[in-house]
Amino acid sequence: MTTFAELGVDQDIVDALSAKGIVDAFPIQEQTIPLGLPGQDIIGQAKTGTGKTFGFGIPVVQRLGIDPAPGVKALIVVPTRELAVQVYEDMDMLTSNRSTSVVAIYGGKAYEGQIDQLKAGAQIVVGTPGRLIDLANQRLLDLSNATQVVLDEADKMLDLGFLADIEKIFSKVPPVRHTQLFSATMPGPIVALARRFMSNPIHIRATDPDEGLTQANIKHLVYRAHSLDKDEVIARILQAEGRGKTVVFTRTKRAAQKLVDELNDRGFNAGAVHGDMSQESRERSMAGFKAGKKDVLIATDVAARGIDVDDVTHVINHTIPDDEKTYLHRAGRTGRAGKTGIAVTFVDWDDLHKWALINRALEFGQPDPVETYSSSPHLYSDLDIPAGTKGRIVTAPRTQAVKTQPAGRAPESAAAAAADGDGQRPRRRRRRSGASDRVGSTFETDAVAEPKAPATQPETSDRGEGGGTHDGGGSEHHDGKPATRRRRRRRGGGGGAPAAAAAGA
Repeated sequence: MTTFAELGVDQDIVDALSAKGIVDAFPIQEQTIPLGLPGQDIIGQAKTGTGKTFGFGIPVVQRLGIDPAPGVKALIVVPTRELAVQVYEDMDMLTSNRSTSVVAIYGGKAYEGQIDQLKAGAQIVVGTPGRLIDLANQRLLDLSNATQVVLDEADKMLDLGFLADIEKIFSKVPPVRHTQLFSATMPGPIVALARRFMSNPIHIRATDPDEGLTQANIKHLVYRAHSLDKDEVIARILQAEGRGKTVVFTRTKRAAQKLVDELNDRGFNAGAVHGDMSQESRERSMAGFKAGKKDVLIATDVAARGIDVDDVTHVINHTIPDDEKTYLHRAGRTGRAGKTGIAVTFVDWDDLHKWALINRALEFGQPDPVETYSSSPHLYSDLDIPAGTKGRIVTAPRTQAVKTQPAGRAPESAAAAAADGDGQRPRRRRRRSGASDRVGSTFETDAVAEPKAPATQPETSDRGEGGGTHDGGGSEHHDGKPATRRRRRRRGGGGGAPAAAAAGA
């Protein structure tokens, strides 16, 4: 292994890295740093998790000098907010022993703080295309002196439709500059972009040898699973021996939120990162996961671009990815920095054709995923799950609280047990006593979370049924008190309805 000091990195940067326990350089860093330090344009072909941030970041920081003048001198463009945060943190660490200031510029957060940092003279900007162009158009971001430019994950920018924005950004930076472009793949438009905006770049490929190493470090398990059993299977996997931080990928934002609610209800410490969350909430979840306050993170693909955590032991694909590139990106969250990891993929019956394509492209040799249930013995042996493990680690009283309530009031108890904090819903629930209320009481043991779905309905359904409570005058309004049980089918002539209501009460 080669140390950063041996690569010609300044001592203050070496010290900043060693303070974090980073001494030896990864292969991509060994190749890019010696070229980047003197100002050679570089095309680095490497996927996330190979250490490419330091590969381009160290030359950027070192070339700016120990005490650069105020104003933007370096620009690092990334495709997603999460990746912007991740790269910002790495660059901030590299500059910790220098006066150099770094600012992250991306959407979903207030402009004011970002603008204040720019006005204070930040020299390195890490940002997403949309917000960068927005601030540049408002003349709040001056890129005319940005002689260090990096495009990170260029292929992802192409996928997200940012290529036109990248061209606009290049029109705002100096024509003579040091440019580095990093991409996991090199599709035609990215090659054309490099030819237009780079000067005699050297192409460094770190993908193939590194990817082979990554695959060797990851154990891939593929199961044909039933959708109704997936949550139970995941809950048991989360109790496997040696299980550390775990990332679970879902296809949709709704599925991610549903799963995080379910796992938390089962007693696990889970967070989520998906597009329906505010940027602050996403950053809190990510920070909690990195710090170990939460050990399970449920994420969608785009939101997961910033998950750069070395100690992820398990990746679970709740739904199969659409192609082999996405599969590799997801699985690459584990087995990082030379560590081992486990990637588990669930394949629905309807998605077997997708797995066939991924299996063929990656040459896994597993054309037929094993049919697997939460009780399957091979699940326990494959993942080292202790015998007898069930999918819930909460204490018993919460389940008992649902069981011991009268049938007609089970949803009220479930709402209280779930700690929704909505004092109105139980009162509304008491006013209702239809069959739909009693259905909730059938969900007793398997998932306390199940009654929560009815618990969110009364606010809409009660108002929607308002006409029903006044239907024909109803027994609610004859004596001024709500009747707990209405017998509408018994309405007869005269005062029969009040009498029936009184009898029912």
